[in-house]
Amino acid sequence: MDPLDLDGHALHLLLAVHEEGSVTRAAQRLGLTQSAVSHALDKLRALTGDALFVRSGRGIVATAQADALVPRARALLDELRAFSHAAGFDPARWEGTITVAANDLQRDLLVPPLLARLQSQCPGVRLRVWPSQAPRPELLRDQGCDLVVTPRPPEAADLVQKRLFEDRYAVFFDPAVRRAPKTRAAYLGAQHISVRYEDGRSIDIDTWLAGRGVQRELVATVPAYAGIAALLRGSQRLATGPALLARGVLHEFASAPVPVATPAMPMYMVWHLRRQHDPAHRWLREAVEAIVGEALA
Repeated sequence: MDPLDLDGHALHLLLAVHEEGSVTRAAQRLGLTQSAVSHALDKLRALTGDALFVRSGRGIVATAQADALVPRARALLDELRAFSHAAGFDPARWEGTITVAANDLQRDLLVPPLLARLQSQCPGVRLRVWPSQAPRPELLRDQGCDLVVTPRPPEAADLVQKRLFEDRYAVFFDPAVRRAPKTRAAYLGAQHISVRYEDGRSIDIDTWLAGRGVQRELVATVPAYAGIAALLRGSQRLATGPALLARGVLHEFASAPVPVATPAMPMYMVWHLRRQHDPAHRWLREAVEAIVGEALA
């Protein structure tokens, strides 16, 4: 097979199958038939001389060669995008998929207006949203994510971050059942619900309070703020989180200042250095900044 037959579509397909771990899901994501994806994979196998993906139970797993090729494929796609945009970037002609990692707060605040802006100005672009959890550098390096919006930016020399806004912490409660805790004693004497990510890491406010000797009775933790509502509703329990959650997943609850000292909560957008000068990525970053300004005005 002539290596010149390799194109951006083949690289995009390789990444999709690798990320989804399924030919069927990759086909759905790319808008192709399963047979078309399988046929394209056969061409890639002929070119690379490797199976790339093998069956494991009911699914497939990548070979070591495929794992090694994925970062190179991603870098080549970045170069292709930069090449195609070099003569002048036109959002209306931009085609592809943007992947943004965000948790509940930033997802509800920023993703709906971002999608509306994309559909208006970049109709050929699709938006994909992942949970960011407590993000690691690999999310932007190796996992196909274009932008992370997080209060906890991963530290790495090849990542770039920019502060978007600052929120404060609030305590949420069901006003049909209880009143706001006005004193430190009332706050510490209550039962609390909080978030612990799937990798076992706690949210920043819990780490901050525990580090200063503030001991609360955490009766349950959930992997995202969206899971808190069902455990607060109709109970005396409290939950401490960013005040802007009142606009999203905790909108049905009352909130009040936390009656113990808490820090401010900054929010950042983070991207990989290789995307710094990509005109399309610059458009994305500027769009997010504009949306933040409008949402918090």
